[in-house]
Amino acid sequence: MNVTDLESSIQIDAKICGSVEKRRIAYSIMDFHHSVYINRKDIILAQISACELLYKYTTDSFDKNVLKKEISDLKLMLDLIE
Repeated sequence: MNVTDLESSIQIDAKICGSVEKRRIAYSIMDFHHSVYINRKDIILAQISACELLYKYTTDSFDKNVLKKEISDLKLMLDLIE
């Protein structure tokens, strides 16, 4: 499942990948020519936004749990760098 976040200034594509027991979130920055100038906080905010958008369209409960954990981990990282 792929969902692109269009609301933030950075376009990040979030994908759920991996086997059933080892699901992970993979990100790719869609706007490559500006990726050099993006700071860490903006990337984490865009990742949170992309995960929340993907969570909204996910129907599998296991994938929802993976996304909840990823969102909480990203929010923790954001708190640590602020």
